Amino acid sequence: MTDKIKQLSEREDIINAAKNIRTAYQQGVPCEPVRDLLPEQCLDSAYAVQYINSQYWQKAGRRTVGVKAGLTSKSVQKQLGVEQPDFGVLYADMFIGDGETVALDAIMQPKVEAEIALVLKADIDVNNPTVVDIINATAYALPAIEIVGSRIADWNINIVDTIADNASSGLFVLGSKPVALDDLDLRLCGMVMERRGEQISTGAGQACLGNPLNAAVWLAKTFVENGAPLKAGDILLTGALGPMVAVQPGDTIETRISGLGTVRVAFAADNSKDN
Repeated sequence: MTDKIKQLSEREDIINAAKNIRTAYQQGVPCEPVRDLLPEQCLDSAYAVQYINSQYWQKAGRRTVGVKAGLTSKSVQKQLGVEQPDFGVLYADMFIGDGETVALDAIMQPKVEAEIALVLKADIDVNNPTVVDIINATAYALPAIEIVGSRIADWNINIVDTIADNASSGLFVLGSKPVALDDLDLRLCGMVMERRGEQISTGAGQACLGNPLNAAVWLAKTFVENGAPLKAGDILLTGALGPMVAVQPGDTIETRISGLGTVRVAFAADNSKDN
């Protein structure tokens, strides 16, 4: 992380905001928006909150397995008054296998969105990485469902809240059939998401910054600038292909992405988890 964000992470207001989010996560009770504790619309302060909690969780034994891009829709960026995506950290304990059932309280205020995941086979440690660097470093792509969540009560968030809250991350589900990029045009990959057989969201790769590869370039560039380049084996969630949808007990969500196949997750009718 940049020196500026590391320095900000020593401020009391930022430490308190990080603690509020962490306590909400640990106790399962949403907190009030943390933007009220931080300088208005200060993204560096929000990333400092995220950095504090990332350091805390890694020291507690949570293993990082990749990163996610958020706010990759131009319409959502406009709504929140920003001109670029945001990012969050993926941990191994956030992974859910294709077809598994999730307890509804496993994530706070859950919603689902369909994404394309890239898995790297090489580090990306060059200045100003390009699409070519992404393609050369990618082992394969997978269909994915991100189960987003918010530690902020009632999803009452702005850009500062979502960044501080690890880009409103929750869990993620990956398909199990890897597909090489040379067999795909990610921009044209169409997506359909269904709940119990009913269509609830549609979209395509071009909804994600014009192409999911563009989102991957942004992630790679951002992490190089932050002094933590993406590594071989990292999972990249590149951003939503269509609208996010809230889930209810007993829902079964299936996503089909052209060229990539399907991925599925179910939500238990109660708070028990059946794997």
